[in-house]
Amino acid sequence: MKMSIYGYLFLALGMLCGALSIGSTLPEFWDTLVTGGTVLFAVLFTITLLLGRRIKFDPVLR
Repeated sequence: MKMSIYGYLFLALGMLCGALSIGSTLPEFWDTLVTGGTVLFAVLFTITLLLGRRIKFDPVLR
């Protein structure tokens, strides 16, 4: 699968934040921050994938 550099970056950061939130016991502040980072990077990864696709739009309905 071919992705952009940003796609790989957001995927790696999201996986890192997810692993930190699952695998370690962090204080409440850091746990909230890591969970928010996981959600943020997952959303950015999804947006990057959607923008990276080259969808051809045909304005003439057939």
